[in-house]
Order: sequence, then C-alpha cells, then structure tokens
Amino acid sequence: MLDGGGGWSHSYKKPWPQLRHAPGLPFGGNMSGSATPSLPSPLPFADKVTRIATDEPFRWLAAWWRDFRAAALVGLPYGLVFVVSGVLLTFGLERAGLVYLIAPLIAGFMLVAPALTVGFYAISQDLEAGTRPSFARALLAWRRNPGALIGLGLMQVLFLVVWMRFAVLIFALCFPSTSLDTQALLNAALFTQDGQTFLAVGSVVGAGMATIAFAFGAFSLPLLLDRRIGLLEAVVTSAVAVVLNARAMAVWAGLIVLFTAAGLALGYVGLVVTLPLVGHATWHAYRAVLRG
Repeated sequence: MLDGGGGWSHSYKKPWPQLRHAPGLPFGGNMSGSATPSLPSPLPFADKVTRIATDEPFRWLAAWWRDFRAAALVGLPYGLVFVVSGVLLTFGLERAGLVYLIAPLIAGFMLVAPALTVGFYAISQDLEAGTRPSFARALLAWRRNPGALIGLGLMQVLFLVVWMRFAVLIFALCFPSTSLDTQALLNAALFTQDGQTFLAVGSVVGAGMATIAFAFGAFSLPLLLDRRIGLLEAVVTSAVAVVLNARAMAVWAGLIVLFTAAGLALGYVGLVVTLPLVGHATWHAYRAVLRG
C-alpha cells in the first residue's frame, strides 16, 4: 500500500505464515493444523506436497480478498484486458456466422483461464515479497521463466484447439446439414432430442478434458513462475499434488468453475473480479500445498 509520503509501504502481511514442517506430520502442517499425517507416497515429487484439509480452499479465498484490495489498481486493468478480448472474440464469431462455436469457446475458457492469471500470481508474489506491484510486471510475468511458461501456455492453447475441434465434430454429428442462428440453436439444443444429445456428449467430453487440464495446470503455472524448473517437472508435480489432495482439489475446482461461470454469465464483465479471485487464490493454494 502507499504510505503517507507516496512511497510503497511494506506493511502488507501474508494471510498466514509460510508453511513449516510440523513434528509428527510427514507432509507438514499449516496454520490451522489441517494437514493430516499420511504414509509416504510412491508418486514422483510427493515429498514436496503438503496434505491439506477439505476446507482449505476457503482460506485461499480469504487471501484473495487481501491481495485484491492491496493491488486493485493493478489487478483490475489487467483483468480488463481479457474481458475486452473475450467480448471481441465472441462478436467476431457471431459476425462470421459461427455462433455454434460461442458456447464451446466459453466452456473452453476454463481450459486456458490459468494461463491468463499468471499476472495475478506475480502480483501476489510481489506483495508477499514487499515489492510494489505494477501493471508492467504483471503483464510481463512470463519473462521470469519464459521457456517453460510459454511452453505450458501453448499446451493449454493446443488443448483449447482440440476441444474446439471436438465441439465442431459433435455439432456436425448432432445437427447434420443444418445452419442455425443464435435463437434457433438455443431452441434446438434445449428442446430437441438431437440437442440434448449434443449437450450430453459435449458435457462428458468437456468434463474429461477439463479434469485433465486442471490436474496438470492447478499448480504448474505458479510453480514455474516461482522456481526455475522444467515444464515436465512442473506438470507432474501439479498432477501429483492434485491426486494427493483429491477432496480439497475437487472443492477448489468446483469453486473455480462457479466463479468463472459467474463472470462469463455477466457478459464477461464479471471476469474483472473473478479472474483476480482465481489468480490470487491459486497463488496461495500453491503456497499451501507445495513446499520449497
């Protein structure tokens, strides 16, 4: 925060202390003692993972609010960049007569959203270190580990492209030789048997791809931002952390979907708030689950 003299104050405090190993808990402990003792796992990089309680994600949300208030003048403009991009892309699809791709695009946004929140990880990291956040530092956060971060971002974009191709294929199978405008597509999807098949198959395929994307992306981006490690190590560590904390991460995944969907439902405008929420909270999730 700015101090009385216009300088940056280092009075920002972390929502909770950095994790330390707790005696008797093989995977460490946290502020509330919610980590639970477990037998060592044979999974790779499991020694870096702290087991957490199912309600831990709600603590990350509290940490988000603290970071958001401390750097709102940086976070809001950063989020606005992606809101404008989403509106322009949706408008472009409609003008091109590709309205049937708008719903898959919105659903696919969940697959690439983590890559868009790297700047928020950087803001939280700066606040944690007592450094003044800036829009430029958030926008150029990928330069801290460029090869791995760009590689992971491209993987997520590729995943989105694959999902969009699946969506086109499912649409073609359910609505052969059919050209629909927006209203006709909604009516067909909601009130016809072919439409219900389209929604059911699309939901199953989308959920499967989203689960894979979440497992590999839940912690890999903040991990790559914070440490100079390789892409493979980051994605495997992320997947292992998700598996070892399956219940808590299921809660966290549900909260991410809820908040992101709420932001999208408000005509993208809500993403100005929900993207910072997911970004800042994910940074604190990373701090809580992965030890240095």
